[in-house]
Amino acid sequence: MKAREFKDLIFQQFANIAAAFSSPKRLEIIDILEQGEKDVETLSRQISATFANTSRHLQVLKSARLVESRKEGVRIYYKLSDEKVFNCWKGLQSLAKSRVAEIREVVRDFLDERNAMNAISREELWSRIQSNDVIVLDVRPEEEFSSGHIPGAISIPLSQLRERLNEIPQDREVVAYCRGPYCVLSPEAIKILSDEGYAASRLEEGLPEWKEAGFLVEKN
Repeated sequence: MKAREFKDLIFQQFANIAAAFSSPKRLEIIDILEQGEKDVETLSRQISATFANTSRHLQVLKSARLVESRKEGVRIYYKLSDEKVFNCWKGLQSLAKSRVAEIREVVRDFLDERNAMNAISREELWSRIQSNDVIVLDVRPEEEFSSGHIPGAISIPLSQLRERLNEIPQDREVVAYCRGPYCVLSPEAIKILSDEGYAASRLEEGLPEWKEAGFLVEKN
């Protein structure tokens, strides 16, 4: 094999992986699958895409060996192949944030509209959990909470929050968290809580970053 042929073959494989990442919906799928295994129907609903389109995106990811699948009855479940996939996605986020000013502007505008600019760090939240002076609210879907959550957190999915506000005491600050820094669930929860008179803030990142930093994670 000639040197040029070798380089062309190797770099084509790198390009194939990059191509699998080159879709907003596929990136969103990777972001969601870091929370745990999902079937195609659930993923379709969560990324607001048709079942057929979601299946096609998953096949691209599977061809690039970024996800794995298993069949249970008529349902097909997918998960990330390993943590390297999510780490690559995190690296891409970091690069884009440092190069594209519009990302910071869009995030700031979105959070400001929902009174969700106030965020606390992982370290501060852990300290306050140990002091027992904060209510930690997980607003992700229940199956994601069951797969892993911050110790002591209560699970109230965003879709149920308005109907279950009576379960949250108003005499303590609430810190909501979800999937990560670009997840919309916790900012939406902050708006609901603030409108109802709660003192509420959000965790600046999500459960994957919490886990990556070495903090404890509980499972049901």
